[in-house]
Amino acid sequence: MISVFADTFYWVASITPGDPWHERTLGAVAALGQDYQIITIEEVLVEVLSAYSGQGSFLRGEAARAVRAAIANAHVTVLPQTHQSFLAGLALYENRADKGYSLVDCISMNTMRELGLNSILTNDHHFTQEGFTILIHR
Repeated sequence: MISVFADTFYWVASITPGDPWHERTLGAVAALGQDYQIITIEEVLVEVLSAYSGQGSFLRGEAARAVRAAIANAHVTVLPQTHQSFLAGLALYENRADKGYSLVDCISMNTMRELGLNSILTNDHHFTQEGFTILIHR
């Protein structure tokens, strides 16, 4: 089984048909084949919901439904937020002051390392700076 991490970029692009990355995102998942597991964290889903918070009630509802569908999807594992993951993410955030990493990126990177994951459904070059392989390309 292939396990890959998914960040906010993936979720927003995959649930927004008009997003310029929508088709590439769906294609990246299709390229995984039938036997795959997507790993993400609650912090990422918080970012997804935040991205739609000011977009009106329809899109807010669509985002909430998409997050609930991800949580219920057998191909998706959503790891819970913990105080320890927050503190570890904060430490990486502080140690990479020269980078543009968000706190959620740092928590995601730490989670990927802990789980031994190398591939991520994103186009965010910050992950390549840390040695991860991004799966969504132009």
